[in-house]
Amino acid sequence: MELAEPFKMSLPAVSKHLKVLERAGLIARGRDAQWRPCRLEAAPLKDVADWVAEYRRFWTESFDRLDDYLQVLKEKEKKHGRNKQHGRK
Repeated sequence: MELAEPFKMSLPAVSKHLKVLERAGLIARGRDAQWRPCRLEAAPLKDVADWVAEYRRFWTESFDRLDDYLQVLKEKEKKHGRNKQHGRK
């Protein structure tokens, strides 16, 4: 009930979400009398964070290269536009 309290969800919905997280290895659930304590398993989250960091690096470098290329095209367009204007005079 404590986990469900801050959310606008039913207890069965929260339980379903917890089962998904447990199957994914992101939480571990135990039993203590009527309590069902949950514990965060951080190791899988670190693996995900590492994986995302690799792709973040890849996309950052790719966007930087694209930005450089677009700047080159912009400069070429500027020069090409000036040449057309000079040719008309």
